[in-house]
Amino acid sequence: MTAPSERAARQALVDAMQALDAAGLNFGSTGNASVRSADGLLITPTGVRPADLDPKRMVKVTRKGTWRGKWRPSSEWQMHAAVYAAYPGAGAIVHTHADHCTALSCLRRGIPAFHYMMAAFGGDGVRCSGYATFGTKALGDRIVAAMRGRNACLIANHGMLCHAATAERAVANAIRLEALARQYLLALAAGNPVRLDRRQMADVRLRYATYGQQKRG
Repeated sequence: MTAPSERAARQALVDAMQALDAAGLNFGSTGNASVRSADGLLITPTGVRPADLDPKRMVKVTRKGTWRGKWRPSSEWQMHAAVYAAYPGAGAIVHTHADHCTALSCLRRGIPAFHYMMAAFGGDGVRCSGYATFGTKALGDRIVAAMRGRNACLIANHGMLCHAATAERAVANAIRLEALARQYLLALAAGNPVRLDRRQMADVRLRYATYGQQKRG
């Protein structure tokens, strides 16, 4: 029997991949998602389209990189494992090949603080990682470096990755990052976007601490 919490995690991954597909952030069987587990991670299988996913197909991968069963894990499981090892606050990860993020990653350009909502990613901008072959430990190492102090990064000539406490929040981060990447590219096409300075972004982060719906006591 699968424990209730694990059943919920498996369904959350199905929901995450289908939400990313519906939002146009992935195509075909590209992209992947995972959640942290007690002994490693639970991740989407390789080569399966979001419409064909179901909770039973999610793959448990141990910290040693082993797994069992019929379904093989995403070829990108090593970069997920690297992020979990480096960032204890990461409870879930989504990786997409969203068009605008991928276009910027192919230019090896991050997204600077051209808009105040960049503060949602933990700093004054989102970096682009160094390049490494997909599915390798080296790629995980470069992503970890690019995410220092952030919850997202672009992946050189590849796409983007976001982490959050839950899969639902990681999806929300990914959708927000792709929207900002599109806006940044539009601004670049029109001219030279004006960047917010460190003081302005510090003010934004202070306001973000109480941004959104709050419980009233």
